[in-house]
Amino acid sequence: QVQLVESGGGSVQAGGSLRLSCVASGFIASTYCIAWFRQAPGKERDRVASIYRRGASPYYADSVKGRFTISQDDAKNTLYLQMNSLKPEDTAMYYCATGSRCNEYWGQGTQVTVSS
Repeated sequence: QVQLVESGGGSVQAGGSLRLSCVASGFIASTYCIAWFRQAPGKERDRVASIYRRGASPYYADSVKGRFTISQDDAKNTLYLQMNSLKPEDTAMYYCATGSRCNEYWGQGTQVTVSS
């Protein structure tokens, strides 16, 4: 059973930064994708960034390219999302996810609120 626990959300002003963390436990195959998604009220859940545990370049949504960075620390079984130059439109619940298609297992989410 895979468990994912996010942390690091909060409230910041536009232009600020936050770093989200996602601690994973259980079996996560080396071929799995690990990803960050977000969902704003009334909107669909969208993938923000993702990375495969082995090889390949990370994926970023156009809306966050150049501002967000996804990284992983295998020794700590932790996935990070460094978010810089935050905008009000980044306000959403952020979820960590993993699986062969990035979305089989989910965390409970962490709220990010960016005020103008």
